[in-house]
Amino acid sequence: MTVETHRQLAGFIWSNCDLLRGPYKRSEYRKVILPFTVLRRFDSLLADTRAQVLARAAELAGQPAEVVHRELVAIAGRPFYNLSPYTFEELPGAPGDLSRNLKKYVEGFSPNVREIMKRFSFHQQVARLRDKKLLHHVVRKFAEEVDVSPARVDNEQMGYVFEELIRIGAEQSNEEAGEHFTPREVIHLMVELLLRPDRERWSGPGEMLIYDPACGTGGMLSGAEASVGDLAPHATARLFGQDLNDESWAVCRSDMLIKGENAENIRLGNSFTHDAFRGMRFDYMLANPPFGVEWKPMREFIERERGRGHAGAFGAGLPRINDGSFLFLQHMLHKMRPVGEGGSRIAIIFNGSPLFAGGAGSGESAIRQWIIENDWLEAVVALPEQLFYNTGIFTYVWVLTNRKEPARVGKVQLIDARRAFLKMQKSLSNKRNRIGGPADERNQIGEISGIHLAFRDGETHAFTEGGEERVVSRVLDNRELGYRRITVERPLRLGFRATPGRIARLGEQPAVRALAPDRQERLRALLTAFARATGGEPFRSRDAFLAALRSVEAAEGVLLAAAERKAVAAALGERDPDAEPCVGPDGRPEADPELRDTETVPFTETVEEYFAREVLPHVPDAWVDTAKTREGFEIPFNRHFHRYEPPRPLGVIEAELRELRDEIVMLLEEVTG
Repeated sequence: MTVETHRQLAGFIWSNCDLLRGPYKRSEYRKVILPFTVLRRFDSLLADTRAQVLARAAELAGQPAEVVHRELVAIAGRPFYNLSPYTFEELPGAPGDLSRNLKKYVEGFSPNVREIMKRFSFHQQVARLRDKKLLHHVVRKFAEEVDVSPARVDNEQMGYVFEELIRIGAEQSNEEAGEHFTPREVIHLMVELLLRPDRERWSGPGEMLIYDPACGTGGMLSGAEASVGDLAPHATARLFGQDLNDESWAVCRSDMLIKGENAENIRLGNSFTHDAFRGMRFDYMLANPPFGVEWKPMREFIERERGRGHAGAFGAGLPRINDGSFLFLQHMLHKMRPVGEGGSRIAIIFNGSPLFAGGAGSGESAIRQWIIENDWLEAVVALPEQLFYNTGIFTYVWVLTNRKEPARVGKVQLIDARRAFLKMQKSLSNKRNRIGGPADERNQIGEISGIHLAFRDGETHAFTEGGEERVVSRVLDNRELGYRRITVERPLRLGFRATPGRIARLGEQPAVRALAPDRQERLRALLTAFARATGGEPFRSRDAFLAALRSVEAAEGVLLAAAERKAVAAALGERDPDAEPCVGPDGRPEADPELRDTETVPFTETVEEYFAREVLPHVPDAWVDTAKTREGFEIPFNRHFHRYEPPRPLGVIEAELRELRDEIVMLLEEVTG
C-alpha cells in the first residue's frame, strides 16, 4: 500500500460514518470511528486462531486466570484473544438485542483489550448509538464494508491508517495547535539525529530502551521503532510511553497490541505527577510535547518537586505557568542513564519560545543555563514552517546528550533547515510542506543529518532545488549563549523655578493634601515669598535650590518638615538636561528612573569593555549598577542566520498601491451602481 492508499482507506472509513450526521457533530465522529476501527482490526487479527482459542478455553475451564491467559495468548499468537461466541461480522445478524450482544462481544476479549475499550468510553457510545437508532447501521457498515484484515493491511500500514483517522478527527475538532501529532518524516529525522552518531554502538545485537513522556497515540514511538530497523537492524527496540488522555492512550495501546509489542509499557496518567517509570533510565528519548499549555493544574506538585532541588525532576527552575514545554525536557533529562552506563540521547520538538523566552533571572533562562553549563545541548535544528498538520509555525528539534563526542564538548551546533522542504501536491490542513526522504528527488532528511554529523561551522548548503547556497551550520562555544543583563543608570538632573504654574502644583502632592488647610495656605504663602526673593530665576542645582529655600524659611519664620520640603521640591522641580546631577547623602549621583536602560553583554567580553565601547561614547555620564546585574542564557538562532533583505524599490511599491487603489474604485463602482 502506498501512503495515498492509507489516506484513501482512512477517508473511506470516515466517510462511511456520515450516517452519524445529526445526532453527532462531525467533531464527535472519532468517538465512534476509532473504537470501531480498533475492534474491527482486533477481530481480523484473531480470525485464523479463533476456533482453537475457543476449544482450548473450554478445556481450561476452572483453571487460574493467569494460566488461562498465558495459554490462550500462546494459541492466538497475539497478546490478546476473544472468547465471544460471535465474530464482529456475525454481530449484525445475531439473534437478540445488538447492544447486549456487542457488550458481550467486547467482554469476551482479554482484560487488556477490555481496558482499552473502557478508555474509549465505548459502552457509552454504544448506548448513544442505540438510543439514536444508529447502532445497527454502524455495526453493519464496519462488518460489511471496512476491511482492515492483515491480508490487506499490515501492521505498519494499519498504524498509518490510525494516524490518518486521528488527523482527520483532530481537524474536525478544530484542536489547538499544541494538540498536534508528529508527521512520520519528522520522527525519522529525529531518530536519524539520535542514532546516526551511534551506529557503531549498535552494529551488533543489543537492546535499546526508547521513551516518550507525551506519547499521545504512539506515532513517535512507532515511527522511532521503524527507523531503528533501518539504522540499527541488529538492535531490538523496547518502547515505553505515557499519556494522560484516555482516548490517545487507548489508540496507542491498541497499536502496540496489534504489532505484538509489550503494550503494558504504555501507561495512562500524567508523566509529572504520576510518573509510571519512576527510577527508570532510557537510552533514547523522543517527545513532541504540547506547545503553550498551562501547567497550573499541576502547580502544587511541580512546585513541591522543585523544592527538592536536583533530587527532584525540576531542580533547574520552572517556566512560565502558561507553557510547560521545559517541564517535559527536565523530566527527560532526569531519566538519562549515567555516562558510565552508556549515557542517553534526547530529541524534543519545541516552538521558538524555549530558545529565548524569559530574560536573565527567569525560570526559562535558569533552565537553559543548567542545560548549557552541564554541556548537554548538542544541536538545535530549525525546521520548515507548515510541516505539522494543526499548526503552521516554525518548529525546532533540540538534540541533547550527556555523552558528547570529544569534538563537541563545550560547543553547540545550530542548523538552519527552514528551507529543507518539498511542497506537497495537496495540503493536509496546515501541512503544506514535507521533508523529503530516500525515495524523493531530494533526501533532505539525509542532508540535515549529514550536516549534523559533519559538525562544521559556516557550512553552506542549498536545500531547495536550484536554490542559493546559504550558511546552514554554525558551531558556537557554550559561552556564546550566555550573557549578562546590566542596568545602565544616568544621573537625575533637575531644574527648579518658582513660577505660578509650578506653585499651583503644590496642592497635587500627597504629603501636602494630607495637611490641615491652614498649613497648606502657609506653604503657598512661603512659595510666593520664595518667588519674590529669587525673582523667579531658575536653579540648576538642587543643593543651591534647597539652600535658598531654607533661607526663605528662616526669613518667613516657617520651618518645613522633611516631607513638606520634599513636596515643595517635587512641585517646583522638572527634569533639565543642563542641570547639575542630583547627589545623594552618600555623595554619589542619584539615578533617574526615566533614563534607566538595560544592555545585554555576552560572556565572551567583559562588562567594562562593552560599556566603554557601546555606552560611554553616547552617554558619558552613565554608570552600571552592579547590584542589578543578572546572568542569562538564550539561543539566538536568528542572529546567526539572519540575512538582510533590502526593501523593494519605491517605484514598485507605488505601482502596487495604484493597482490596489484602482481595484478598490472598481469594486466601489460595482456596489454603488
